[in-house]
Amino acid sequence: MKAEISAAMLGLDLSEESEKALFGWFLASYLFGKRISQDIAARTWRVLFEAHRCDTPLKLIGCGRQGLVRILREGRYTRYDESTAERLLEVCQVLQVEYEGRILGIKDKSESRSDFERRVLAFKGVGPKTLEIFMREAGPVLFS
Repeated sequence: MKAEISAAMLGLDLSEESEKALFGWFLASYLFGKRISQDIAARTWRVLFEAHRCDTPLKLIGCGRQGLVRILREGRYTRYDESTAERLLEVCQVLQVEYEGRILGIKDKSESRSDFERRVLAFKGVGPKTLEIFMREAGPVLFS
């Protein structure tokens, strides 16, 4: 059995509440939360976040739907490429409009950890598994 993926394994340091690291971990959690192999999700995250530098919601939005589908396919994330592209674009639009394009913007508008979690679960395509993965490491940093 493989070890659980961690932010550190992806080269992300969440300890400083870095917006780039938090968005990177959210993006990874989003990909890992789907029924797809961990290797494919990790490869796709690296292609998306590192190779194509989609390290902010605005940069991801800038790819457009077809561009994002191509990037997901480049990472071999082909099983859910179309739906994931659509949902990720929607999530990033909401992050931009409602939370100033920031994961910390969600925290700023949340009254508590449970309110933060409720807001994250409201994003299209985010379910309990994605939230669990994200909060496993981001939770202690954001709500210590």
